Amino acid sequence: MAHQINFQIFPRHEPILHTIVLGAVLLYILLMAVPFMPGIEIGLALMVMLGSKGALLVYLCTLVALSISFTVGRTIPPRLVYRLLNWLYLYKASALVRQLEPLNQLERLRLLQEKAPAKIAPFLLNHRYLTVAVALNLPGNALIGGGGGIGLIVGMSKIIPFHAYIALLAIAIAPVPLWFYIQGV
Repeated sequence: MAHQINFQIFPRHEPILHTIVLGAVLLYILLMAVPFMPGIEIGLALMVMLGSKGALLVYLCTLVALSISFTVGRTIPPRLVYRLLNWLYLYKASALVRQLEPLNQLERLRLLQEKAPAKIAPFLLNHRYLTVAVALNLPGNALIGGGGGIGLIVGMSKIIPFHAYIALLAIAIAPVPLWFYIQGV
């Protein structure tokens, strides 16, 4: 990349370049973890800038960022969520969160299937892993929360265990970095 913009890199520039890459990586993790932020663009820029060697770095940073958002979702107390929903005048959503709070994973799934619209929601809940994987890979998913928002909601829902979410992420986010790695862009 430096050759394309006619920038000469000397050994004395190496610490500066490492600092820039570290800053970009930390910014990428932060933006990917925040809901409604299109952090993937930074990831693509990093992969273009670093080439095929940067694909693994971006892949691992994406895993970390989306794991952080999931963990934050798991730790947010439901009472704060239903207070926020009440403040936003979303009383039905607030009541649903209040009903889901004391339930375990199977009871949550049953209640969601009962409350959800009968056409497509049962299919999405029964195939929740596939649904999350597709949502993470949708173009323009920043409109539905981005990777960080999706991870936050999945964590808050408590219908997918952490180990299964990590395995799901490892597979779902692999195609783009793998393509960059294979193509050597």
